[in-house]
Amino acid sequence: MAVTAYILIQAEVGTAAEVAEAAAELPEILTAEVAMGPYDVIARARADTMDALGSVVVNAVGKIQGVERTLLCPIVNV
Repeated sequence: MAVTAYILIQAEVGTAAEVAEAAAELPEILTAEVAMGPYDVIARARADTMDALGSVVVNAVGKIQGVERTLLCPIVNV
C-alpha cells in the first residue's frame, strides 16, 4: 500500500516559487504550492514505502536550490 504525506518546506527568501516548481517536477510529488505562514511551500507526495518517501525528502526535495528545511507529515487512515 502506498504511503502519502505532506512535505512542509521552508525556503530561502524569494525562492518559494522556484522551489515549488522544482518540487512539482519530481515524480513522487503530486502537488507543490506556495503558501503563506511558517512554511513557504506545501507539497503532497506519494511513494511505495515510508523508506522511499523519506528518500524523496532527503535525496530529492532537500537538495532543491533554496530549500532550507523540511518537515514530513505522513497521512494516516484511522
